[in-house]
Amino acid sequence: MNSQLPLGIRWRDHATFNNFFVGNNAQLVSSLELATEQFIYIWGEPGSGKSHLLQAVCHKATDQVSPGQHRPVYLPLQELVDMSPGILDGMEDMNPVCIDDVHCIAGKEEWETGLFHLFNRLRDQGTRLIVSATAAPNQIGIQLPDLVTRFGWGAVYHLHSLNDEGKRIVLQQRATRRGLELPDDVVQYVLKRSVRDMNSLLELLDKLDVASLAEQRKLTIPFVKQFLV
Repeated sequence: MNSQLPLGIRWRDHATFNNFFVGNNAQLVSSLELATEQFIYIWGEPGSGKSHLLQAVCHKATDQVSPGQHRPVYLPLQELVDMSPGILDGMEDMNPVCIDDVHCIAGKEEWETGLFHLFNRLRDQGTRLIVSATAAPNQIGIQLPDLVTRFGWGAVYHLHSLNDEGKRIVLQQRATRRGLELPDDVVQYVLKRSVRDMNSLLELLDKLDVASLAEQRKLTIPFVKQFLV
């Protein structure tokens, strides 16, 4: 279910737990699915799947919401940082609240203060909060010490990036769902010669899907080669 969210933010249809390759992140994924923690802080390198997991939480919460219950919200701060932090007002009435890329507001006093007060309101109402960043709480440049402390109040998880085998599985599974055959030799060729983060790899798969359909071509190394930067 792809629901319209406040601020016009939408989450991706495919960003579900069923479509996430767990790898070495079983404890984190289990905690998110079972909602065992009120506060969760996730950190990992770009392309490791943080946004996917936060949106998966929203998907699951939306599927389970009953009439009159609070709905989830997904806030990608990378897209919102140029707006006023006043957009955080009233977010305590949503549940869960998923805030992506909190490192983007590091050093921005009004945003840090606004997020600090939101955290307190969420705590008081017992609302779940899941945030993500590219590094641990004390390494993302947040200047407000009390906000750094609050990020550590719940569970802090390092989201481990996929190895090449994991990337192969994800790409081939995604290709299969699109009705594409992505042979092992083509995947290995891509992994050796393309940008290796998952976001870039999935964007490449999107391009290959469109091109193979338009040209009625199979995904072979000669065909794929022309799309590699």
